[in-house]
Formats: sequence, structure tokens, C-alpha cells
Amino acid sequence: MSDIAVAPISRETGQSLTTSALRTRMVDRQLRPFDVTDVPLLDCFLSMPREYFLPENQVSLAYSDLAIKINNSGNHSRTLLPPLILARMIQGSAPREGDRVLSIGGGGYSAAILAGLVKEIVVVESDNLIAQRMQSAFKRLGLNNIHVEMSAFSRGAPHLGPFDIILVEGAVDKDLSGLCSQLNQGGRIMAIATPELGAGRQLARFDNVKGRLEGALPILSVHVPVLEGFEKNSDFVF
Repeated sequence: MSDIAVAPISRETGQSLTTSALRTRMVDRQLRPFDVTDVPLLDCFLSMPREYFLPENQVSLAYSDLAIKINNSGNHSRTLLPPLILARMIQGSAPREGDRVLSIGGGGYSAAILAGLVKEIVVVESDNLIAQRMQSAFKRLGLNNIHVEMSAFSRGAPHLGPFDIILVEGAVDKDLSGLCSQLNQGGRIMAIATPELGAGRQLARFDNVKGRLEGALPILSVHVPVLEGFEKNSDFVF
């Protein structure tokens, strides 16, 4: 099982580089060396401008290898996953051309990456400003297979399911069974959870087997904030 830090490269300003060159450097230094091997997925990261999904005063951080806390989301807490973690999350979900995906908490960037890999993506967002930014970005990019659903993260989008893949893009400290009911048979949830007692938070895959989440396959250790609505409660079990 892999165990990495969330800052695999040194800080560089890159002020003179084009955004295309910055994306290439991100892929070559952050993704390829850390077991992101899916070529179509790498191509999506190479072509997708991450800066479109950040407020103007944070655009310079777009190709950082760190988690980015969005600083203008009002009372809501938002953190974009490091590109490496997101890439391993998407790769671990094994997306296919006909899949329908539910993205929770990704700020729109993950949906844009997936747009060229799957049939349809539903993005759940509860912050109006972030929703407006991502919708503007999708329109600018000409992506027409993404729907933004205003809802609490923990609720998901039960009326728009079922889905083949659910990405929960932050740490979770609560039961995911409510989301399991939104999966097709054989569907999978990718989340940053604690699948084994004392193991710490892991990026892990959970598969829907006859209406139950099974597998809890750990992929790598991750340290990111708990996603809004997925804080620990008294009946936390997987």
C-alpha cells in the first residue's frame, strides 16, 4: 500500500510559465511518478485548466501540489484535493465511458476532468458562489454533460441516481450507507476514510455488493480536512 506526503515536489513560482506548461509540469512531477498510469486520465489533467475553478486571488496556486482551501466560500469549508490525490481517486474508481458519476465536494474541477471519461456527472454543491463559479467554468469549457445540484453534501442526489461512481472529495468520519443506496449494483464509492481501526485516514474504494458497502480497499494514506456534513456521529460504522 502506498504512503505519500501531500507535497511531493518543492515550491516553485513558475511565474514565467504558461498554464499549459504548468499543467505539464504538474503531470510529470506530481502524477506520473506516483502511480498515476491511466493515459486518458493523464490527458484530461494535461488539458483541463484548474485555475478556472479557483477565485481570482488564488489562481497562482492552481498547480500547487497541496490541498487548496478556497478562501471565499462564506460559512462553508471547502478544500480542493491535491491533484495527485484526486488523480488516484479517479483512477481507483475505474471510470468507464457509459458511467454516471456523483461528485461531492470537488469544486467542479474533478467533474471537468471526468467529463471526457464518462457519460454524465452530477456535482453536489451547497455554496452558491462556488456553484456559480463552476457553472461558468463548465460553460466556458463547453462541457455539457455536467449537472450542478444544490444540496447538502451528505444527502447526495438520490432523485438523480443511481450512479456507477460516487466521489466524496474530502475526509469522512461518518457512515456512508446512505450514499450506497444511490449506487448501481457493482457501483463504487471513493472516499478518504478510516477503513481499519488505527490505520489512519486512507483513500479507499468501497464497492456496492447487494446493497452493502464492501471491500474498503485502501489505496494510500491521505491527510485532508473532513468534508462538510461528514463529521463523526455516534453511529459511525462502515
